[in-house]
Amino acid sequence: MQRRFKDYVIISSKGLAMGAADAVPGVSGGTIAFISGIYEELVSTISNINISLFKTLFNKGFKAFWKQANGNFILALLSGIIISYVSFMKLAKYLLENEPVLIWSFFFGLIIASIYFVGKQVTQWSLSVIIAFIIGTGIAFYVSMLPVLSSNENSAFLFFAGAIAICAMILPGISGSFILIILGAYKTLSDAIHDINVKKIALFATGAIVGLLSFSHVLKWLFKNYHNITLALLTGFILGSLDKVWPWKETLTWHTDSKGIKSPLLQESVSPFSFQGDHQLAFALILMFLGFLTIFILEKVGSKKQ
Repeated sequence: MQRRFKDYVIISSKGLAMGAADAVPGVSGGTIAFISGIYEELVSTISNINISLFKTLFNKGFKAFWKQANGNFILALLSGIIISYVSFMKLAKYLLENEPVLIWSFFFGLIIASIYFVGKQVTQWSLSVIIAFIIGTGIAFYVSMLPVLSSNENSAFLFFAGAIAICAMILPGISGSFILIILGAYKTLSDAIHDINVKKIALFATGAIVGLLSFSHVLKWLFKNYHNITLALLTGFILGSLDKVWPWKETLTWHTDSKGIKSPLLQESVSPFSFQGDHQLAFALILMFLGFLTIFILEKVGSKKQ
């Protein structure tokens, strides 16, 4: 695929959007990749990283290796994701602590639009496709209701958390950051990035690479052999995640870490009119619309040939 420089700038901007989404517990960067039209290329590119690729490096040189690896695409996308994820994680943490209703409203609108745009790509709704949609919805809803584990800084655990979270990050609808929260690794990773703890970051990144290379093969096979069923399953994942991103929550129980910092442990969705505090309904509705509009713009950009 022949691309110009401006095409790679657009891919990097999609990476920025993916990184920002993945930094928020409850939103998936995979959803952004899907809507913006790069999801299947991303999965295919990752799954092509194998032994034959490195044989090309030794036998034909770096140029042939880079081309076979779709290196320009990976570099452009990863640059955007990493820059956005590391920088937006701090902003996301601030917004979640100080303006939770507003940030969740934006992402709620984003998810609503995603359901439509991903679902419409299913070309035929047979019984098996409908069942896949229902299963996907159920799995994502169940995951969103799981209790949060206490923080864990064990080396093997960080590797495992990286492998699991990265699989969720490339699945539309299932948030990698939320998986990290459930596993009790979100704060550990956040602190490691803030403190530039190279050892912990490296352990997490290694686990993420192993998980990503393994899981991408499964996704590629599913798209090749069960395209509509896979799309329906992913649409269900997105629908099932809606409860997690509902802006108005009531905290039932709290978790206090070793430093005495409290964080919500168990929450339930409530009506904005029974919300304890300022429901900010007008601003929330505006941000929902902006979230919907963001996906609409991404879909329009993604529908153009890169």
